[in-house]
Amino acid sequence: MDVKEILKHVDHTLLLQPSTWEEIKQICDDAMEYGTASICIPPSYVKQAAEYMNGKMAVCTVIGFPNGYMTTAAKEFETKDALANGASEIDMVINIGWLKDQKYDLIENEIRTLKAACGDKILKVIIETCFLTDEEKIKMCQIVTEAGADYIKTSTGFGGAGATFADIELFSRHIGPNVKMKAAGGISSLEDAEKFLALGADRLGTSRIIKIVKNEKATGY
Repeated sequence: MDVKEILKHVDHTLLLQPSTWEEIKQICDDAMEYGTASICIPPSYVKQAAEYMNGKMAVCTVIGFPNGYMTTAAKEFETKDALANGASEIDMVINIGWLKDQKYDLIENEIRTLKAACGDKILKVIIETCFLTDEEKIKMCQIVTEAGADYIKTSTGFGGAGATFADIELFSRHIGPNVKMKAAGGISSLEDAEKFLALGADRLGTSRIIKIVKNEKATGY
């Protein structure tokens, strides 16, 4: 697969806690130069990044990140605030405790609430696969499908492990036709990126791919 084609599927990501505007600005510059799908950055930088790029690149941000245990009302406020600041894509983290407690209706209602706030903007649902059994992953495929979200996403990158080929293969067998897949966290080579796409992932959440293309040391998310 051509490198440019891989980059079209990358959400070029910087979510580390000490991230500065100069680092975020570099993410913006690289994304515009290399033609990624979006940048994925902290909510506090959305407005500045959106103004800086002036419509040249989609801005994605994260909600309820990285633990997911905020209230639905808090996540809804975060989402509306991010959209008002110029975000065009939202990556939300589910309440993993609710999943463990089998409070499926609460999870589905939360996703529906955030999708309603997003309207025609993209909503991706992070389920943090490293904490889940296969049965729980399958259940989340069903909930995400029923709730009308646009994507199911593997990981935050902060949970101890990231995307695996097995998880994308599992998702592909259980999501509905309305749901796309995002692999995120730990994608450390062009070969891995290409395999995730071949397995059906539509987006890749990573900070490393552009570093590899630029022949820089590929560390990070």
